[in-house]
Amino acid sequence: MRNIEIFDTTLRDGEQSPGCSMNLREKLEVAKRLERLYPDVIEAGFPASSPGDFQAVKSIGDLITECTVAGLCRCLEKDIDAGWEALRGAAHPRLHVFLATSPIHLEYKLKISPDQMLEQAVSAVKYAKKFCSDVEFSAEDASRSDPDFLCRVFGAVIQAGASVVNVPDTTGYAMPEEFAGLIRRIKGHIGNKAKISVHCHNDLGLAVANSLAAVGAGADQVECAINGIGERAGNASLEEIVMGLRVRRDFLQADTRINSSQIYTTSRLVSQVTGVKVQPNKAIVGENAFAHEAGIHQHGLLANRETYEIMTPASIGIPKNRMVLGKHSGKHAFEERLRELGLPAESLETAFLQFKILADKKKIVSDLDIEALVLGESGASPETYHLDGWVVNSGSSFTSMSTIRLRYKDEKILEQASVGHGPIDAAFKAINQIIGKEPALEHYELRAITGGEDAQGETMVRIIWEGRRRNGRGVSTDVIESSIKAYIAAINALET
Repeated sequence: MRNIEIFDTTLRDGEQSPGCSMNLREKLEVAKRLERLYPDVIEAGFPASSPGDFQAVKSIGDLITECTVAGLCRCLEKDIDAGWEALRGAAHPRLHVFLATSPIHLEYKLKISPDQMLEQAVSAVKYAKKFCSDVEFSAEDASRSDPDFLCRVFGAVIQAGASVVNVPDTTGYAMPEEFAGLIRRIKGHIGNKAKISVHCHNDLGLAVANSLAAVGAGADQVECAINGIGERAGNASLEEIVMGLRVRRDFLQADTRINSSQIYTTSRLVSQVTGVKVQPNKAIVGENAFAHEAGIHQHGLLANRETYEIMTPASIGIPKNRMVLGKHSGKHAFEERLRELGLPAESLETAFLQFKILADKKKIVSDLDIEALVLGESGASPETYHLDGWVVNSGSSFTSMSTIRLRYKDEKILEQASVGHGPIDAAFKAINQIIGKEPALEHYELRAITGGEDAQGETMVRIIWEGRRRNGRGVSTDVIESSIKAYIAAINALET
């Protein structure tokens, strides 16, 4: 059984997806959650791209000890210098350098000849190798490159010191059989001199299929992202790659070291931090992935779950929804439930207090309620503004009005009233008056976490202010309150 290394790029390529940007606190929360998932590599960012990305890579490199932490660098000495400066304190650092190899990129983007490209790639790998023993080289747009030239480049960078060579399907152009053939050709050329990695995009919906085909052809590492987030149509989905290998070990004769019981909570955290909801019919982690409505399916499941399920919900860590905790439950029982669900307990006191408040409002608190509460607390930005009180008056025959009272840095109370086109619009405008800004509301989404008349509402918002996008999330049994909390959370993210 071959071990396939998982290279998680959620925090780098995934974060490049429109609307998926994260602040430093959110990146660190996701990195800690990813470490529990146990990928081989976490790509933390692109250090030379901005001071914020540099700090994120440095902080994640200093934090993570169980996985290799990689930083992406162009084949430029200044990028490699920034990458090493960010990663020099990491327990297991990797410098990931890249340069395009396809004719269209060489001619129109880079404006260099193939020989110049080869010289630049070799020089960059040698330079990176002076600082770090683990160097990966990526041939951007490899799937549209000349295979002979690609093999020539890989041979040269391996000789220069690259321990991993990456074959990206940058534009999602390849077909599975075609991509597998390319990997076999590269494998035949370089043998076991370096690991072969693949990085597939989903423009034609084939990122996972191409990645698994590459594994079958001899690839050693797969680069992927939680929930498949990434540029354009996204990256190969980590959860689909992992479970595809695990369920079909008989066919591919390969597996990963991923702790699959952490998949569900990691997926939920990434969704909440980025504000990008997972589609209901998404494989593995979608709400309908284990739902069965057809009568013939239900009959088969009652007889034997394997009739219509090739994996169990428990195998990816989906809560069993036992609904036994309530307002009389103690801290020990609450902490034990967090452990069973694989949820973080770093802010136990705060989370338990919020649980008690919720338990007073609901008869029974479900595992999904607890998950929403705890993940929200763990990923929240520091509270510059805290909701201290609110009043909304609304109806069909008069203008909606709202009064909002916020506590600013735990020091003073600020209060404003406003009117709007509905209660939520009025509340948001009152908040804008308090903070002295008018960010644009780009996205607003409301959903019920559980069923029943006392269900919690979860609101996700995305705001834009001076070119910066920030996400916010709020949870409450009152949908107006959850909306207000989400908007304030986005404002607090803007302030950090």
